[in-house]
Amino acid sequence: MANHKSAEKRSRQAQAQRLRNRMNKSKVKTVIGHLDEAIASGSGEAAQEALRKAISVVAKTASKGTIHKRTASRKISRLTKRVNAMNAAS
Repeated sequence: MANHKSAEKRSRQAQAQRLRNRMNKSKVKTVIGHLDEAIASGSGEAAQEALRKAISVVAKTASKGTIHKRTASRKISRLTKRVNAMNAAS
């Protein structure tokens, strides 16, 4: 346990940041799951809408610093590639 006032504050801040980061990462996983479902259903419109939402959430998570910007870029690229492949196949 922290013994100094500043260390106690850092401990509180770190806990709040950890919870915020966990929430943001969970949100990313959720929207990617929704996109997976839309792709599996084969609905092009639903997949495009889910991709738009996923890109927004992933980019926002990166801008907050929860995930690295290159990680976000890679995720967005791979998701877009999957939706485009699904649309090309149908």
